[in-house]
Amino acid sequence: MNGTDLPAPDQGLLVTHFLTVSDVGRSRTFYADIFNGRVVLEENPCIVKVANSWIIMNPGGGPTPDKPDIVLRPPEPTDAVSAFLNVRVADIAAFYSDARRKGAEFLTEPLDRKAEIRCYLRDPDGYLIEIGQATGMLEGIFADR
Repeated sequence: MNGTDLPAPDQGLLVTHFLTVSDVGRSRTFYADIFNGRVVLEENPCIVKVANSWIIMNPGGGPTPDKPDIVLRPPEPTDAVSAFLNVRVADIAAFYSDARRKGAEFLTEPLDRKAEIRCYLRDPDGYLIEIGQATGMLEGIFADR
């Protein structure tokens, strides 16, 4: 492993996404397989480099000195969502086909929303992930409100 594999900038900042997961191995496999990610660290925490970003995963747990009164846990099974991962692709049809072949289950097939074509899937813990390809927005056409 070299320094460029880890989310550790030489200057400035970068953004990663942290997920509390129920089974690190299962989630590691999902993000590595579906998103062609590279496993940087197996666990404690698990880090998977996906394109130009990183997904960091660990099991839940109670408060720590740097986050007193905070409990981390995977999402409860529900359709209420307050945040989700947004993945942009160059070719949504190819991504959709490849991900389905690998076992990903999408909520719908990719749908044209004027500004973009998009669809959603859930990871093994139920986190929602949007997959989108910019189309109309590249020409100033946006989705209806």
